[in-house]
Formats: sequence, structure tokens, C-alpha cells
Amino acid sequence: MIDQPDAVRQDLYGYADAEKAAFLPKFFQAFPGGYGEGDQFIGVTVPHQRKTARKHFRELSLKGLEGLIRDRVHECRLTAVFILVLKYEKAKREDEREELLKFYLNNLSSINNWDLVDSSAYKILGPGLYEKDRSLLYRLAGSGNLWRERIAVISTLYFIRNKDYEDTLKLAVMLLNHEHDLIHKAVGWMLREVGNRDFDVEYEFLKENYQKMPRTMLRYAIEKFSPELRKKFLAGQV
Repeated sequence: MIDQPDAVRQDLYGYADAEKAAFLPKFFQAFPGGYGEGDQFIGVTVPHQRKTARKHFRELSLKGLEGLIRDRVHECRLTAVFILVLKYEKAKREDEREELLKFYLNNLSSINNWDLVDSSAYKILGPGLYEKDRSLLYRLAGSGNLWRERIAVISTLYFIRNKDYEDTLKLAVMLLNHEHDLIHKAVGWMLREVGNRDFDVEYEFLKENYQKMPRTMLRYAIEKFSPELRKKFLAGQV
């Protein structure tokens, strides 16, 4: 195992593209007042980041990974997330997974944009809490921090895939009046995932709550419904 992430950075900078680097701050709202304000980009595509992660995940120690996940460059942090997920998925022992989960939680401040959240929360925190106390999710959802709130919601995708919907629905209620569209989209997405597996569960939840939902959350939640039923929900006729 190596403690220095320099080889990972060298590969990433080898893929850097100035044109993409100029575009990405707009895409991730890294401009003043945006949700990603201050983030920096070098213009590396996700496939190249994943390729780099697969190349280095076995050799890079957690000490080295910590240096990478705390990097000011977005692509370095996202590649670190990909490496962490690979380590977690390949871990054979529970104590290894526990150590990786602890590492993730200790570095939540670096999971600070939607792609970082969506690439990690349901792959590490979701399985890490599945058979344990899940109160952490509610603390994250009530933290007032946009990314921790999204982490809480997206983590439940792991539960949903195991046909366990209770926490998703409770968190949806908790975040129903949230002001940010990134939470509206996340909650709506998770409700849609519930409905993909059990239409009745999602339908009953929406029937009770849809008139209080932000429009974006509702649109995401009903995306897979029939055109007729979507129209009824959007017209407030359910």
C-alpha cells in the first residue's frame, strides 16, 4: 500500500481538458452564490476517473486516499470516492467495511456536490447502516447542510433495493418543505424508486402528501406513472 496519491493525480492531470474545465464550473454551479461555489476543475471525464480509480484502488492506502478526497480539485475528490466505493465493495471482512465507513463519515465535508453524494451514499452509508441503528440519517437530514441532507436521502436507495421503504418515506416527510431543488429532486427520485418496486406504497404516500410537495419533487416522483395519472396529480385531482 502507498500513502501518497501522486500517481492518481498524475493520471488525472494527464486526462485534463481545458475546454471541459471551463464548462464544468457552470454545470456544477461553482460560481459565486452557486451550490458548488469555489470548486475547482481540471476537465476530466467520469469514464477516465473510473478508469483511474480501478487502476489504483488496491494500492492506495486510506492515508493516501485522505489526501485525495480532501483535494481542492473536484475530479480528485470524485476519483477518491470511486476508489473508496471499490474498496468497500471488495472488502471481505466486516472490520474492513467498518473502517471504510468510518473513513467516509470522517470526510463528509469533502462529499460536497451532488455527483459525489450520488456516487457514494447508497454504496457505503446505505449498506453500512442497513442492519444497524439508522438514527444518523435523521441527524444528517436535520443538519441544515445541503449535502448531508442529500446523503441521508440517497443512502436509502440501498434500503429501497431491499424493499425496505420506511426510512425513505420518513425522510421525505422531514424534507417535504425544503427550499433547495437538489433536495426536491433527490426525494422525488427516491419516491419514484419506491414506486418502481411497490406502486401502492408510493401512491398512498403521494395521495397524502402531494399537495404539499414542491412541484419538482412531485414531477420526479410521478415520472413513471401513466400520462393520465400524472395529469391528475399535477392538476390536484387525486
